[in-house]
Amino acid sequence: MREIVFDTETTGLDPLNGDRLVEIGCIELVNRMPTGATFHAYFNPQRDMPAQAEAVHGLSARFLADKPLFASQADALLEFIGDSHMVAHNARFDFGFLNAELERCGKAIVDLARMIDTVAIARALHPGAKHSLDALCTRYGIDRSHRVKHGALLDAELLAQLYVELTGGRQIGLTLVADQGETVAASTAVVAAVARPVRPARLFSPSEGELQRHQAFIAKIDNALWLEGETAP
Repeated sequence: MREIVFDTETTGLDPLNGDRLVEIGCIELVNRMPTGATFHAYFNPQRDMPAQAEAVHGLSARFLADKPLFASQADALLEFIGDSHMVAHNARFDFGFLNAELERCGKAIVDLARMIDTVAIARALHPGAKHSLDALCTRYGIDRSHRVKHGALLDAELLAQLYVELTGGRQIGLTLVADQGETVAASTAVVAAVARPVRPARLFSPSEGELQRHQAFIAKIDNALWLEGETAP
């Protein structure tokens, strides 16, 4: 099963209000294992870079000025992601910007049915806890010491490690036969697993013969503690 873990950096929070995609990083997983194949690109947003956004990812308008437009890289990006399911942290944000850019250059958008959101998985597994990428990396012991600022490819690499942990850890790669027909439901089955119904305890009734043998056995015990304080008939 092939999946793409990806992250984006932007000029702001709302693609419908003029904010643009400025960086995307994608990691290819096959059967939850990184293959080493990646896609990474910076884009000229053709607008200014708000100070708040630059403080997060460190990408200035000057740095991006000579980078290609998204439209010139759209075909290469679409070829890389193919028809695979796509994993992102707070995925609707990333899908919103990706699809806004695709629409802007006349390309077909990515179907939201392909979306796997690691925030939703984390919320199901750890209700009430912090679900930021930093917090979850700390919880699962994923080294992020080299992460000074947000970066799309770096964050995608961290997220790929986190996604594997959230969906079963490295042991999932030890199965002898991979199920190539696995669907996205299996990718996020851990969400349903936390709501798995509790089965009632099974009752075992001793037979009449077992009860008689038990009574005969305890009758042989001298000074039994459970008989202290009782008066013999």
